[in-house]
Amino acid sequence: MQLWFQENDKGISAANIRWLARVFGCDDPVATSEWQIELSAAQSRLTAKRREWKRAGSSGAQEILDTALTATFDDETDSPAELTRDTDAKGPRRRFSLARKSEAFFSDGSPLNLPASVFAGITALGFLSYIIGIHNVTYERADGLVKQVGFLWAPNWTLDFMVFLPLFFFFVTELLVFWKSEGRRKLAAQGDQVESDEAWLRNVDASSYTYCSAFVICLLFAGLFQWIGVSLIPLMKGGGNYAIDWGKIALVRPEVISVPATVVFTGLAYLYMCLVFYLFFVGLILLYSIVHDLWRIGDGFKKLPHVDHQQEFNEAGLTVMRGVFRCTVLGVLIAIWMKVQSSYLASGGENIVAWLVGDMSSMFQGRNDVSTGFRYRMPTHYSSLLIVISTCFVFLYGSIRLGVEGRLHAPLWKMSAVVALLVVSYLLIDAFAGFSTLLAISALVALYGLFDPGLGRRLASELGNNQSVS
Repeated sequence: MQLWFQENDKGISAANIRWLARVFGCDDPVATSEWQIELSAAQSRLTAKRREWKRAGSSGAQEILDTALTATFDDETDSPAELTRDTDAKGPRRRFSLARKSEAFFSDGSPLNLPASVFAGITALGFLSYIIGIHNVTYERADGLVKQVGFLWAPNWTLDFMVFLPLFFFFVTELLVFWKSEGRRKLAAQGDQVESDEAWLRNVDASSYTYCSAFVICLLFAGLFQWIGVSLIPLMKGGGNYAIDWGKIALVRPEVISVPATVVFTGLAYLYMCLVFYLFFVGLILLYSIVHDLWRIGDGFKKLPHVDHQQEFNEAGLTVMRGVFRCTVLGVLIAIWMKVQSSYLASGGENIVAWLVGDMSSMFQGRNDVSTGFRYRMPTHYSSLLIVISTCFVFLYGSIRLGVEGRLHAPLWKMSAVVALLVVSYLLIDAFAGFSTLLAISALVALYGLFDPGLGRRLASELGNNQSVS
């Protein structure tokens, strides 16, 4: 620091800037990276000011030096403590980065923070539905069937937001922390955590347009426009040919809940839903970025024939693909229950449990009454299909990039078979009598895959070593 305040041309070296950043950042990787970027920029500004001082002569030396020192620590910030993560790894400061802010939801703090927040949100909506009386409500359809449409009976809200989405966020966070703190630094031979974090943030910035696109789609189309078209307009004006559910129960049972109360509750529910699903797609983008980063590092090994990192690459690739497989299974399960709920509303079942059990028994009794329901517009079928396609794309990309070479063929074939079974079960929902039997089998296999994504205990031998790989 003394060199900065002296009237000399020495300045401060890059190595000393790095050590100074560690001191100011208290050895925290993120804070150290931010300080290093700002200190390097300050060094450049001070060097430019000293050139001006030489040209101006000694008469204005002190004034220019004071200006340089002020600019060093007070350029565009009120104090060094106000430094944020919104900095570009190449130097210029950014005021806001949606990509980095979104990545921070997964990488900052405890891995339980995001899953717990999602669980807390749906719990609050569940309590609110109980207070206003739509948690357990039925209505009589035009054909005389008394149908259960309570909020707590809808698996696309209870199971998805209470179980599958929190698990999805947990596994994404766990894999991201592994890749940033251990996997990437080890494979890329970057002993300095700061350099590894900067390289990773550059990968995050490279997908900034993808984050923005996902945000716009989820907030405007999946959230605002869908709420207006599916809930608000039918509640205010009627029509739309949508099935009656907890969001439109005020139309047929106004004594249970009023239209204004339903508008407020559905607005809160759709806002929560679109934000959570934006984070879901952020998780998929991060999974893609991890796979791409690992593949690029492995591709670089081919240019170094004297360096053999194949074993380390295989182990990291298996760890990454196990995490991607878990997230893919959860993503397809989320879509399955979205489609199941939508199909149930148009079916002839009194409640969703009785409908599934009755369909399962119909296969053994020889009945074929799968098409006894009404025909409604089902936007959830379309949105669930998008989730399946997006989720399976990430898994397919990882399988191609990491499984073409190396010794990951056998584990990936098992994982691919489970994913394919889930996708087939999704596509055949309500397509034939007894579809729920196939759905139950695939769900059990998928749940087993969450606990043992390798689907067997021979992973070590498949990788060619005698150590267990986690």
